[in-house]
Amino acid sequence: MNVIRVALIEDHDLTRFGIRAILQQQPDIEIVGEARDAKSGLKLLESTRPDVAIVDVGLPDMTGIELTQRFKKSQAAEESASKTGVLIMTMQDDESVVLAAFAAGADSYCMKDTSFNRLSEAVKTTAEGNAWIDPAIARIVLHQVQAPPDQTAAPASSTININRLSDEDNEMMLTYPLTERELEVLRLIVDGCSNAQIAEKLYITVGTVKTHVRNILNKLCADDRTQVAVRALRAGLVQ
Repeated sequence: MNVIRVALIEDHDLTRFGIRAILQQQPDIEIVGEARDAKSGLKLLESTRPDVAIVDVGLPDMTGIELTQRFKKSQAAEESASKTGVLIMTMQDDESVVLAAFAAGADSYCMKDTSFNRLSEAVKTTAEGNAWIDPAIARIVLHQVQAPPDQTAAPASSTININRLSDEDNEMMLTYPLTERELEVLRLIVDGCSNAQIAEKLYITVGTVKTHVRNILNKLCADDRTQVAVRALRAGLVQ
């Protein structure tokens, strides 16, 4: 059994103790260190190189977002194949905070009032190199970033453009943009609906849903549904 090494960076003692107590109940998770501020947290991450860093947004000396940005930048400059995944934890569900976290390089985003099982799932998913995002956050942000339709523009094809991607991904999206139906499926994926539930809500067959899901994964260069939500958050969906 591979043990997941976790570093915890949180300034509120009671919250830190609670997270530690929850994770220590998992036989495959080990807490390798704790820090109460960003400066100490950066030193902790550099010295321990954990599989996952749980970082609070509201640290006293700099934000968890800035810490994430600095640490991810230092990791990018290294040749080591072993990378630390950053899991942001916060009570904030503000759109700008969430988008800023992912823009800084955060891999996952979890609310502090999440359940025991979801926190464990978030840590394990992040340790596997995948992205995990709290369903409540995904719904809030994906709904908020939708701009009102531009009634003056009548594009030849009914598609949804995705912005703020890398040049390579942006070129791919210009070539293969999301259709309106694919965006509807994407929203339901983020809401946690299964293929059968999506089919029922959109009055289409499960086979058609699977086709849409496969197309969305390909267009957003994602491996699974969680990564789809994260890519959508980082890109910003607009109509």
